[in-house]
Amino acid sequence: MNSLLNLEMFGFRAMWSPYFFLFVAVILGIYFLLIGPLRNRFHDSQPVPFKQKALFAGSMILLYAVKGSPLDLMGHLMFSAHMTQMALLYLLIPPLMIYGIPVWMWRAMIYRRGVKQIVSFLSKPLIALIVFNGVFSIYHIPLVFDAVKTDHVLHASVTILIFITAMLMWWPLLNELPEWRELGGIKKIGYIFANGMLLTPACALIIFADTSLYSTYSDPSAWASALELCVPASMLSGLNLTGPEMFNTLPLVEDQQLGGIMMKIIQEFVYGTLLGIIFFKWARQERERDGLEERKRFTPQPIK
Repeated sequence: MNSLLNLEMFGFRAMWSPYFFLFVAVILGIYFLLIGPLRNRFHDSQPVPFKQKALFAGSMILLYAVKGSPLDLMGHLMFSAHMTQMALLYLLIPPLMIYGIPVWMWRAMIYRRGVKQIVSFLSKPLIALIVFNGVFSIYHIPLVFDAVKTDHVLHASVTILIFITAMLMWWPLLNELPEWRELGGIKKIGYIFANGMLLTPACALIIFADTSLYSTYSDPSAWASALELCVPASMLSGLNLTGPEMFNTLPLVEDQQLGGIMMKIIQEFVYGTLLGIIFFKWARQERERDGLEERKRFTPQPIK
């Protein structure tokens, strides 16, 4: 409670990001407009089930919670909050969005001149894995991280870039377009394991470091510069801020280690859940295929 009260000194705009709320509300409104009154304008469109609507709405609510609620402000004050943001933004929101958008809408977005070729190439399983995990790992190099966290344009650009690579990484695994499915059941399981392994080095670097890696969470001047990404400069100039220790009860290194652990825990939870869903779905399909072949074997054939 005390931490939340401390956050209130930054003002309503920094805590609740009203402009971002409007952006998310517009996206959600467009979605329901397209699947509702404008649905008949799409080729082969069908009514969208409630579950699918709920998944997309959930992804938008979670997006605002991650980038528009006090969690976003906390992400500039505490490294552990930042890594929680990253895990939710890149590992949980994309699957919800992919499942929440109907197949006919995906076709309308992808099957455009130039778009299909780019998506087809970048979503190839090996390329998608390398690009997402490579960009994610490069971002967490201290020199790169501190530069991104203190520049408005660079921060927005890198956030969008990593999100796009995350969508492309999840696409081979989760998309429901029959013509785009490149991975079968057992290959999907291998894909998840490979993804977990490629993300581990970045997390390990953070978890096992014995010193603070990022000046934007340790140096008061760099920390104040990073705050300008979400707090208006006019508001910051009137505050008496001494450093991140004002809001973080953990030592810097322990907060950093907690951030790496949070990323890994959320990753394991998301990957483990999907792994279970994919495995049981694959096993059920195999049983149904075996049962069909068994019935064919013992079904009398008509005499010609």
